[in-house]
Amino acid sequence: MEGDIGGEVPCSSFAVDSALRVGTAGLIWGSCTGSLEATKLGLTGITRASFAKSAGRYGIQWGLFATVLSFTRCGLQRYRGQHDWVNPVVAGAVAGTVIGASARNWKQAAGVSGLVCALYYAAEDAT
Repeated sequence: MEGDIGGEVPCSSFAVDSALRVGTAGLIWGSCTGSLEATKLGLTGITRASFAKSAGRYGIQWGLFATVLSFTRCGLQRYRGQHDWVNPVVAGAVAGTVIGASARNWKQAAGVSGLVCALYYAAEDAT
């Protein structure tokens, strides 16, 4: 989402694009970490294959985070009519809350996500 998105592309398109891209990265990450963990434990055969499900878990979690983040950021930008640091920070906090809802400390997840999104915006705006 570079610059002003005005009314040219629906927010759902950004959300689907983000889900596919980041969800695929999550699948790749899960494949690598699952295989690494199985190797560290010295597993072989069927027991090693049980670590393959971590790929799907990471893919779904990352895809969900990206979908909520993109949809919220786009919606806020359209609603407020401004392209500033508030949109990614609020969107990051919302996405962190959604993902961290199952965790014990969802407030920490929301805060960290908002902070990371603020840093991302600062880096994006600097270029």
